[in-house]
Amino acid sequence: MADHGEAMCRQVDGGMTRVFELFGKRWTGLIVATLMPGPVHFADLRRAIPGISERMLSDRLMELSATGLVVREVDAGPPLRVSYRLTEAGLAMEPSLKELARWAETYLSDGGQCPERFRK
Repeated sequence: MADHGEAMCRQVDGGMTRVFELFGKRWTGLIVATLMPGPVHFADLRRAIPGISERMLSDRLMELSATGLVVREVDAGPPLRVSYRLTEAGLAMEPSLKELARWAETYLSDGGQCPERFRK
């Protein structure tokens, strides 16, 4: 077996690790993308993301709030309504999300699989 020195080993960048710890969780990216145009009430947010449960949406919103990407705002009632909006840090994700969408359109357009012409 070959002896590899420490310099030969690659490590994942710390920033990339933090990004995927958050955005690697199911639903997180979709929530941020849905909030990108502006504030959304909780019920509307749940309807906009098919398949997400209220509990999961609430958990993900709390995580995004704790990281400083989302702000929860209570609208004066009646009826009492809660809306969520992206912070400046959350809105700064827009170019990255748009680029990921373009990448997916090019490379994952065949039902989530990379087309044969790109598998080299």
